[in-house]
Amino acid sequence: MMTNEIQDQNLGLIDSPLESHINLLDFQKMFPDEAACLGYLERIRWPNGFVCEQCSNLSEPFRSTIRPRVLKCRSCHYEASITAGTVMHRSKTSILVWFWAAYLVSTHTPGISAKELQKQLGISRYETAFQILHKLRGAMVRSSHDKIGTEWPLELDVIFIGGRTRSGIQGKTNQVPVIIAVEIRRREVRDPKTNKVTKRALAGRIRLQKLPNKTALSVDQFVQNCITPGAAIMSDDGTEFTNLIKRGYDHQPVPMRGDKAKMDRTLPMVSLVTANLKTWIDGTFHGVRKKHLQAYLDEFMFRFNRRFYRSVSFHSLLDLGTLNTGVTYREVYDKLDYATKDEI
Repeated sequence: MMTNEIQDQNLGLIDSPLESHINLLDFQKMFPDEAACLGYLERIRWPNGFVCEQCSNLSEPFRSTIRPRVLKCRSCHYEASITAGTVMHRSKTSILVWFWAAYLVSTHTPGISAKELQKQLGISRYETAFQILHKLRGAMVRSSHDKIGTEWPLELDVIFIGGRTRSGIQGKTNQVPVIIAVEIRRREVRDPKTNKVTKRALAGRIRLQKLPNKTALSVDQFVQNCITPGAAIMSDDGTEFTNLIKRGYDHQPVPMRGDKAKMDRTLPMVSLVTANLKTWIDGTFHGVRKKHLQAYLDEFMFRFNRRFYRSVSFHSLLDLGTLNTGVTYREVYDKLDYATKDEI
């Protein structure tokens, strides 16, 4: 079975107008106005031509310059919106602004904060920029994404994001537990001096999830949803991983006892992903709210799993954005958690 990330890597390389590498000038030429964006979005939604949702008629629809987002069926006159059911559904923001936001989120190496997006795209209200980013983040993970661990062994660990340790007591913390699973792939590298080929470890796909607590029950639920049964897993010997062997996984627990050097040697890819994740959150967003943390984890996972295919990430994000409407304004903001200053 082809994985979702591999599918995304292959998307558009033949049929899409996107080239293997698209820079800012290329993007601007491809999408100079809203009409070009709508045409591209229409091809994503109906790759074989417009099909009426009402009568299933396949034909060129009626188009209106007054209502460019609406396509009218020639057979039954049913009107379909190009943006209906997408993250842009009923948005008053220009589709061109949405495309630029998707491009910046998917291709900008350090990511982009809502405050910076507002500045770059001239969005009048901060809340609008914040909601656009969260809708795009909500589109970054497929509800039916495949499990990892089928072909490659995994490293697994639970880390803590944000907050502080309470009263300086080990194990007592206000931080949010996040579980990380990383594929350990191997690639062949030729030494230019000796001409010998050696295999080096490479971090493959990752899965990230915010946990309600650091318990075996929470870990078991994550593993069941994200990791292939019988997969080879290496972790520390914490009690949260005690059920993995009885659940049929090839689990190798290693005592760490808080030894960071040993942790880095034993779980090097987890250490790498953890460092990158924390640097990204602190550097780009200066911290995030607990309520929105999973959305940021989804963005990091999307970007990390497609880091070698940035040009295709834009097409992938728009494709995924046609599958759901994303979070609502009320879900992003509420009376008890109203953001007025960046993501902090």
